[in-house]
Amino acid sequence: MRRITAAVAASAAAALVFSACAPPEAGTDGDNGSEGGGSTVSQSISLTRGAVEFAGYNGRIPSTYNTYNSVILDQVLIGFSYFGPEGEIEMNTDLGSYELVSDDPMVIEYTINDNAVWSDGTPITVADSVLAWGTQNPNLELDGEPLFNSVSVGLGDEVPAGPQGDVDGKSFTVEYADPNPDWRLQTWLSEPAHIVAEQAGMSTTELAEAILAGDSDAIADAAEFWNTGWNSATGTLPDAELIPASGPYTITSWAAGESVTLTANESYYGSDFGPQNDELIVRFVADDAMPQALDNGDVNVIGPQPTVDTLAQLSAMDGVTTYQRDTLTWEHLDFNFIDGGLFADDLELREAFALCVPRQQIIDTLIAPINPDAQVMNAREVFPFQDDYAEVTDFSYDGRYDEVDIDASAALLDASGADNLDVRIGYQAPNPRRSEQVELIKASCDQAGFNIIDGGSEEFFAEGGVMDRGDYEVALFAWAGSGQITSGENIYATGKPQNFGKYSNETVDEAWSKLIVSLDEDVQLEQTKIIEKELWDSLHGIPLFAHPGVDAAASDIENVIPTATQGGISWNAYAWHRAE
Repeated sequence: MRRITAAVAASAAAALVFSACAPPEAGTDGDNGSEGGGSTVSQSISLTRGAVEFAGYNGRIPSTYNTYNSVILDQVLIGFSYFGPEGEIEMNTDLGSYELVSDDPMVIEYTINDNAVWSDGTPITVADSVLAWGTQNPNLELDGEPLFNSVSVGLGDEVPAGPQGDVDGKSFTVEYADPNPDWRLQTWLSEPAHIVAEQAGMSTTELAEAILAGDSDAIADAAEFWNTGWNSATGTLPDAELIPASGPYTITSWAAGESVTLTANESYYGSDFGPQNDELIVRFVADDAMPQALDNGDVNVIGPQPTVDTLAQLSAMDGVTTYQRDTLTWEHLDFNFIDGGLFADDLELREAFALCVPRQQIIDTLIAPINPDAQVMNAREVFPFQDDYAEVTDFSYDGRYDEVDIDASAALLDASGADNLDVRIGYQAPNPRRSEQVELIKASCDQAGFNIIDGGSEEFFAEGGVMDRGDYEVALFAWAGSGQITSGENIYATGKPQNFGKYSNETVDEAWSKLIVSLDEDVQLEQTKIIEKELWDSLHGIPLFAHPGVDAAASDIENVIPTATQGGISWNAYAWHRAE
């Protein structure tokens, strides 16, 4: 993921499929990409979305920023860095390069390759980086409201002057007001500036200069287009000239409820990420239908949300390779702190709920059969398989919610005097594993006096849907991360875009303010411990488990490389090819 925000909401795991089509003759290469080639195959990547459609070309507004969209957009819009399969940060040398040229102040120099162009042939220039900065700059505002409806905010304060360089050129520098430990992940390329400018009746140069000058009036129309101009009716793409690609594939068709087709970018300028296939087709296939589709040969690579049944099905198949791994995606229950909500101002009521959630039973029933080493997760910023996990949890959590205690939960309910104990647990439906989690929670918490209601909805994450409206007491979903250091601020700090439940805590805010500007690993660890302890003491929510990863591919599909990061199995789909 680009360092737009902390993490991507993973309401279901991305499941991908590579379909069976006979390849034309061509050379192959076992690397992640090869100049000029690889087998040219019509590929079909199937993505589990449930009822969630492709959300649009601009994946950086709140209603579109999720793992569903990133499976598609990561092949279309690229940046200066990417995550390797173990979460390592790699430089995207196809696009250009970067170099830390000064520590104090922190100054980074970026160079865009001379031959880097959008798929319509327009050169990628500094103006595109200026747009990326502007969309994340809340200081560009009218009538007290930010012009750009971006999921990421604060870059205007982090880099006050913006990219410095000839806006029509290929190199620029950025100077940070304070050190940023995640600077390599910052987004300095996203959507095409020349398209935004054209739709606003400006030249690209005029747009970039107005953004740098902070001229909100001049760029108001451009911001309006960026916010809404790429939105379109379900199954209908914007005009092709409005959605060029900087990456290996362009978006060419969208069949509502079925698929999105990506076609090789004929103007692609690089070698490492060069498209190895004529076509990638992202199909929308339900999780429980994926193994059978793979077995039938209808699809070739899948990455469903794993269940016991899924693993059993895959293990019984011939001609299929199954990949199991740890992931940096984790499941959690988040309370709704919006004014007037059941749990908003009642810590004891939140504690009562936490005491009846059967976390170990959820692990034993749903996760351990897939990953025997699975354990209840007691942190948010570190994972059980990471080195600092024990040190962080020893400091921050005393085990008070490890065991279900119905009597203690019921006593807190009685003491609270609450007379409306309906608890809607909302999640993106359909999702069999989350439905089972809600069933287990209901069987336990109803004994204490709660009335747990399955609030699964096909529109949970949709714009104007359940999450937007706050029509839930507890949200059940996952954050898909890649080990970023500062990204959790966007989830837990007051007023941040991914703080969906409106949680606010001064101690947490202060700790984040120290962590995000320090390059000292000891300081980062210390502040993480403070944050984790306060999130437990104030009971922001309840972490459950790290997702086990299970992917599968037809055995003749080469270069399928599993990853722990939020990119999922599709992260290098540009490089897949069929064995000759």
